[in-house]
Amino acid sequence: MNAVEKASAFVGKTFSVWVILFACFGFFAPQLFVGYKTWIAPLLGIVMFGMGLTLTTADFREVFRRPRDVAIGVVGHYLIMPGIAYALALALRLPPDIAVGVILVGCCPSGTASNVMTFLSRGDVALGVSIGSVSTLIAPFATPALVSLLAGAWMTIQTTALFRDIVQVVIVPIVLGIVVKTLFRRQAEASVKALP
Repeated sequence: MNAVEKASAFVGKTFSVWVILFACFGFFAPQLFVGYKTWIAPLLGIVMFGMGLTLTTADFREVFRRPRDVAIGVVGHYLIMPGIAYALALALRLPPDIAVGVILVGCCPSGTASNVMTFLSRGDVALGVSIGSVSTLIAPFATPALVSLLAGAWMTIQTTALFRDIVQVVIVPIVLGIVVKTLFRRQAEASVKALP
């Protein structure tokens, strides 16, 4: 195992700690991160590209093998998370910009972090990956619609722009990752070892 793989394994094993650590930094010292605001979309695109590199046909097999379980997970994902976000925004009487941000996060697909958490908690990773994959694929439609519905009272939501951004930052990089893995399987599989 080389140094990159060791670093990747370390980050993967301590992922929860890093999330909490950076969340605290972001909360108590947000000025440290303001300069990196323009990095968010490209970095998310890189993460989604990496997700595309790791996807296999087995990830989607569960969709056909256990469609009911996947459907319950996806529907629950797009009902429970946005519902909790909306309830928190109301209960805490958050300022409009914070309320919309909380609701936006609640309406986004789960991404790779949920797969890591499912793995670490010894959950059904195959089902989790399938739910995450399906929720990511329908995100360009579900996220703008839900954000507009739930956050529209606080500010005007540009659903077309949100749709375009999700396609650019999420769907296109995932598809590119899948294409690269298909065309350059050996190299892609070697590079995946370096991903946390």
